[in-house]
Amino acid sequence: MTLPLRRVGMATTGNLSEEQVHCSICLDVFTNPVSIPCGHNFCQRCILGYWKTSPLYQCPMCKKSFYKRPDLSVNTVLREIAEQFKEIRVRSVEGKVSKGERERSEKKWTMERGRPKAIKSCLVCLTSYCEEHLKSHTARFTKHKLMEPVANMADRMCPKHERLLELFCKKDQTCVCVLCTETDHRAHYTVPVEREWTEKKVISFEKLSMIQDRVKKVEEIKHSVEQNKASAQKEIEESVQVFSELVRSVQRTQAELVVSIEEKQRQTERWAEGFVTELEQEIADLKRRKADLENMARTDHIHFLKNFPALSTPPSVKDWSGTSVPTDTCVGMIRTSVYNLKDFLPFLPPEIKKIGKYTVDVTLDPDSANPWLQLSQDRHQVRHLGAWQDLPDHPDRFDTVVIVLGREGFASGRHYWEVQVGDKDDWYLGVARSSVNRKGRISVSTTQGYWAVAMKKGQGYRVSTSPPTLLPLDPKPKRLGVYVDYEEGQVSFYDVRALTHIYTFKDKFMEKIFPFFYLYCCDKASDTMVICPVNEKSRIKQSS
Repeated sequence: MTLPLRRVGMATTGNLSEEQVHCSICLDVFTNPVSIPCGHNFCQRCILGYWKTSPLYQCPMCKKSFYKRPDLSVNTVLREIAEQFKEIRVRSVEGKVSKGERERSEKKWTMERGRPKAIKSCLVCLTSYCEEHLKSHTARFTKHKLMEPVANMADRMCPKHERLLELFCKKDQTCVCVLCTETDHRAHYTVPVEREWTEKKVISFEKLSMIQDRVKKVEEIKHSVEQNKASAQKEIEESVQVFSELVRSVQRTQAELVVSIEEKQRQTERWAEGFVTELEQEIADLKRRKADLENMARTDHIHFLKNFPALSTPPSVKDWSGTSVPTDTCVGMIRTSVYNLKDFLPFLPPEIKKIGKYTVDVTLDPDSANPWLQLSQDRHQVRHLGAWQDLPDHPDRFDTVVIVLGREGFASGRHYWEVQVGDKDDWYLGVARSSVNRKGRISVSTTQGYWAVAMKKGQGYRVSTSPPTLLPLDPKPKRLGVYVDYEEGQVSFYDVRALTHIYTFKDKFMEKIFPFFYLYCCDKASDTMVICPVNEKSRIKQSS
């Protein structure tokens, strides 16, 4: 059945208006129209989509509900009428949208001063309207879709089917018309272009937010560079001051050394001169005795024998066989003077004051603690309990060696914390790889993944190199600072009380590292390791 259609440009065909072949859901000409029991018609896709979002099978127009989904059949008569409307509308649009008409349409909303400006575009008529013409259009076509004015409405048409691009194919990421969903894009997931536009707009704003985050990060990096530049300049100024003082100290020590050597040489010279004077006096006495003996020998025998006893007694002289003057009286004076320069080191700017800004709050991990160890409630203290505790056999727990790790590890950055060891005389302190063996006997060394300082009773201080390196620490440190620079592969230890550096490991970290604490058995309940808060007041109190 084919109905005659007339006056399409006026949106009517005889007694049938264009709005009568519009679906009330999509507000466009029917596509595969179906009738439901209440008598209302909708596009098949539209009514099925509507029922998917509704808890009841209900008519969108009269709100009548059905107990089960009605069987749907395409209204072939209404479909033919709708298809004729579509064909005539497309031909009408093709006739209207000539090159000159397109140019006029593009200029309609960017007109020169004094001419009307388009404020809306109609997606059904494919035309943009100024304020005056929009009123009459809206009064006649209440269900036409309006949008913000666009310059070229022809760009919104499907080039293949000459239908409005009102859907977006998620699979192919392109705009399509309704007929495209029945052909090239059959079974593809499509959504209204408005919904996709909204989603894309949200994503765009999220990306803008990412831009803002990155702009903020750029500013943060630039600020850090400026701070680093200021810090480097300050370091340079301090280094000039320190080395100038060091040069002055070296020059002063050298001058004192020259004076000491010269005085030593004069003292040796005076000493040798005394020996020479004394020896020369003895030589003169011996020469006189020799001359007397020679004169006596030339006399007669009786006279010689009578005076011989008085001349035969040798004069009083010293035994000079063991006397000598050293030729190198200044041996060791240079070394001693250079060694005394160590007294200059306490005046160097202490590193510990600078690394304090990287302080982290280290807490102990109860899942890793050996059953002989007891942790405080706040996880900042650990002591050897002296008794075995019945704890769950956790895979992270050290079952033989009395070790506990920190809860949080480090895979980047700089970190600093301080530990009070007091008078304990059996402990290890430092960092360990996350993959260290937790079961059985363990050797604490760098080859096994431990970087630590230790106090071994009767053996003194040492570091966990392989073999261990002894440290002559005096006085004994009671509060140690631990500084980690992951990227630099550095682990440093400091005596917080004396504000002095103890030892630095240089290595390359390939995995996460954790603070670790190793306590030997001790009968004193007060012998507890304490992770202390870092602040300047506590340092002053400790060093007083």
